Amino acid sequence: MAWFSLLMFGFMYLPIAVLAFYSFNDSRYSTGWKGFTWKWYQLFLSDSRILTALANSLLVAGFAVAIAAVIGTLMAVGLARYRFPGKQLYQSVAYLPLIVPDISIAVATLVFLAAVAIPFSGGLVQLGLGTIIAAHVVFCLSYIAIVVSTRINALDPHLEEAALDLGATPFQAFIQVLLPELMPAIVSGCLLAFVLSLDDFLISSFTTGGGVKTLPIEIFGRIRTGVKPDINALSVILITVTGFLFALAEYLRYRTEQKRQKRFQN
Repeated sequence: MAWFSLLMFGFMYLPIAVLAFYSFNDSRYSTGWKGFTWKWYQLFLSDSRILTALANSLLVAGFAVAIAAVIGTLMAVGLARYRFPGKQLYQSVAYLPLIVPDISIAVATLVFLAAVAIPFSGGLVQLGLGTIIAAHVVFCLSYIAIVVSTRINALDPHLEEAALDLGATPFQAFIQVLLPELMPAIVSGCLLAFVLSLDDFLISSFTTGGGVKTLPIEIFGRIRTGVKPDINALSVILITVTGFLFALAEYLRYRTEQKRQKRFQN
């Protein structure tokens, strides 16, 4: 079992190690080792096109996750705590982006934008960062909602009833009782959605306008002639930052769980 585990971890993480190794390669292409260098990291930090694309991706992911976090949390709470006509149908439709291929969502979003043609400033809605954010909210919403719904189904519903019996309003019960219990799931869902949004290529390429590029689109345009070490350096930085965010989220989740256990013990 130990050897099998090592084999599986090697299969998953060896390509990342090779990527990190070749990000320090002095050769312009990852075809052979020609010496150690930091110049690709320096080149990446001075590349205005890459930095602009990275800023666009962070902007899209940040706004999409922020919007989806609010709507997704409220949707999960509503589906778990209330009954209304068409609930099962609504739940199925809400989670549909989890199983629908990205290419289908991308084409559907583009057709919708072209068909609706909402007047804006005397013209049509222009494809750009706004349309990318709107498209990303669709699938980020589903991922956050399903993570939060899993958490809320494991909670005791009598906690909110006890708060209401003690004189709290429904809003106060939600903010002071339910929301702190859901916060670890919200953070986990937001982290997952943020990484997926940052990594998305298909939906972004279909809903972006001319002159606006996200990081995956910029990288795709550059690797047509080969994967260069500056792209490797960028990938290593993204992996490091993502790992740090994941560790921070796990630390916050652990601290929250510890405080919750101490509160119930007291």
